Amino acid sequence: MKRLIVAAGGGGDAVAAAMLHAALYGDEDQAVILTYAWDRLLIDPVPGPRGPNNFTGLQHLTPAVQTVPAEARPIAPAGSTLPRLAAELPHTFALIDPHHGVEGITRQLEELVSLLSPESIDLLDVGGDILAQGDEPTLKSPLADAVTLAACCQVNAPIRLLVAGPGLDGELPPDELRGVLGPLVHTFTAKDVELVSSVLEWHPSEATGMLAATARGVRGTCEMRDAGLPVPLTDEGPTVYEVDLDEALSRNQLARAITATATLDEVEAHCREICGYSEIDYERNKAAWLKDQPPVKLDPEAVLSQLDQFEADARNRGVTHTTFRRITEALNLNGSLREDLRQLLISSHPERYEAPLWRITSTTE
Repeated sequence: MKRLIVAAGGGGDAVAAAMLHAALYGDEDQAVILTYAWDRLLIDPVPGPRGPNNFTGLQHLTPAVQTVPAEARPIAPAGSTLPRLAAELPHTFALIDPHHGVEGITRQLEELVSLLSPESIDLLDVGGDILAQGDEPTLKSPLADAVTLAACCQVNAPIRLLVAGPGLDGELPPDELRGVLGPLVHTFTAKDVELVSSVLEWHPSEATGMLAATARGVRGTCEMRDAGLPVPLTDEGPTVYEVDLDEALSRNQLARAITATATLDEVEAHCREICGYSEIDYERNKAAWLKDQPPVKLDPEAVLSQLDQFEADARNRGVTHTTFRRITEALNLNGSLREDLRQLLISSHPERYEAPLWRITSTTE
């Protein structure tokens, strides 16, 4: 294993890490991708990140690091995309365990560096919210990125911070990021996406989905998340920039504050104090609300009628594309129906599927 890639925010960052490895390092030995098991409530109804105790079938790589092989399984009611990623991609997926705070992840990184002696270590963030100061009104999920950033800055090894798809996570506008971005490292192409194209057919990541779509040439405005955040799909979408690690730490108030934390509770407390909230609190509140919602079956006729109204409203907002997560939540469907909804829409209007996004037709089409 020549390469270690740390997926800063987990979820789709792990998929983007596989794209990055293919683009920068080609067919050499595969990477160890260190990532959170932290999927949104569409996949995992339990708020927050999963730890080793939430899985069966993990394998020890070092005393503090366990890998998630294809045969691993999350323990119900938890859910995770990692075993399926391990089954479909050639890399080794190692589990970030944030329950021991930044100190614990620093220990994980140090053990991996000692074991692997990697030729390179990349810390990868899709979207760029790892560069947030903490008080931005559009910031939604600062915690995971801040923890990995703080840990990487503690490790006595050269680590390169890479930001892919500036602004694609809908959290920091590209204009706010440009002054911090360093040299351009790569611009993803459709060929770079080929390795993960089958994964993107089922993986719920919106930011990495838009990263892949822009690499394939999709342009416009994409609406994402339950809040319907508008994200521009431009030529900047498929780019990857290097950012000075120390400069990122100097910007990120939360990362600086949590350096000595030994528990996730401590990290959350700092997050509430600095950012005004914890994203895990948001998940807790949303999970409690979802639990009280009556189950809804997928009624194709009703769904397609609702979709027409949603698209008419989206057109008026200047939206050209959306994600299947956004449609699922906008139509008030249970997250478990996301894949059924996706299949229904693609079979009904295959010409409007611009993988992995859904194209909102113009009134002239």
